[in-house]
Amino acid sequence: MADIDLTPELWIAVGIVALCLLMSAFFSGSETALTAASRARMHALEMGGDARAAIVNRLLSIKERLIGAMLIGNNIVNIGASAFTTSVLVALFGDAGVIYATVGMSVLVIIFAEIMPKTVAIKSPERAALLLARPVSFFVALFGPVTLAIEWFVRVVLRPFGLRLAENQAVLSASEELRGQVDLFHREGGVVKDTRDMLGGLLDLGDLEVSDLMVHRTKMRTLNADLPPVQLVREVLASPHTRLPVWRGTPENIIGVVHAKDLLRALYAAGGDAARLEIAAVASEPWFVPDTNPVEDQLKAFLARKNHFALVVDEYGEVMGLVTLEDILEEIVGDIRDEHDLAVQGVRPQPDGAVFIEGSVPIRDLNRAMDWHLPDEEATTIAGLVIHEAQTIPEPGQAFTFHGFRFQVMRRARNRITLLRVTRLMARQA
Repeated sequence: MADIDLTPELWIAVGIVALCLLMSAFFSGSETALTAASRARMHALEMGGDARAAIVNRLLSIKERLIGAMLIGNNIVNIGASAFTTSVLVALFGDAGVIYATVGMSVLVIIFAEIMPKTVAIKSPERAALLLARPVSFFVALFGPVTLAIEWFVRVVLRPFGLRLAENQAVLSASEELRGQVDLFHREGGVVKDTRDMLGGLLDLGDLEVSDLMVHRTKMRTLNADLPPVQLVREVLASPHTRLPVWRGTPENIIGVVHAKDLLRALYAAGGDAARLEIAAVASEPWFVPDTNPVEDQLKAFLARKNHFALVVDEYGEVMGLVTLEDILEEIVGDIRDEHDLAVQGVRPQPDGAVFIEGSVPIRDLNRAMDWHLPDEEATTIAGLVIHEAQTIPEPGQAFTFHGFRFQVMRRARNRITLLRVTRLMARQA
């Protein structure tokens, strides 16, 4: 083989190839760093006065143009590097130089211009994004006209296929993206289950109505105003709740709400003689709210009225249940119990892995307690979910399989499923 003689022209070509590879690494690493950088972190830095973070946020606000500029720059330098490498190796090795150039550039581009810079960028995306913000901004501005022309051309080509990029509609809402991040961090061990549940409950408030959280009327503790005052006082003292609805004639005719503290004050004023009490005079005026009221609005109403107890009615004005401020707070922080609350959970795990569940247990509470993911869009309680899926009211002993669980009806009272045996099905091995 003849001695290789590198002329000044060939040395220049080699230098251009090295520069192109360096620029390719820059474009690849920049795209990865800026797209992977935390928007929340960048926003916080910008609020703190970091000018580079402001540039990053501006670039992320035009992400389509940012990615387009990086792709254009990357392709230009990669094609340039391949062309100059081919010319150098053909001059040195003849026709075989084409093969050498193809193999050599493939290795160099994949390792040094793609994998290596992207690996470095993804390891610390926020730091890399801040470091590269200004040069990236320059190239986005430089390739801006070309990027706009390409975007226009792509829209025109894709429009006949029903894809309208100009609409710029996000696939996920901000809350869904945040929920996905929280779930990901939980799986990776960065967020404990209680914190994940709390953040998830907070994000869910916007999707819930009062009917999803209320205590159903079949589980309400109420007072009959026609009973003797002594018996009413006894029932208030025996109740774990401080507020109790009062009805007269029929349970649907709610005439007021008695607070235990108000009752004790009235009892003290009567000299301790319960027989002298008039329950209707002690009761405050009931507050009725529609069952379709959004939970977020109800929370604001509770805070504005300084009243933590409301009766829920349907569109016909019939009482469906009650909702309290504590019910909403429990949706965020989980079950809140004090020394007077009853310990009945309605969920009893069995040694064989099955779980006995009362039909009135809310699906949301069950998912939180058992870390399950049963759907709660069509039904509020576990019994309601079984009836919805079965499209009938099952008889005791009937079993159904759906959503990865086996549901067996253990007990039924009239048209209500009162007890279920639920078994989680194991995923079949491939």
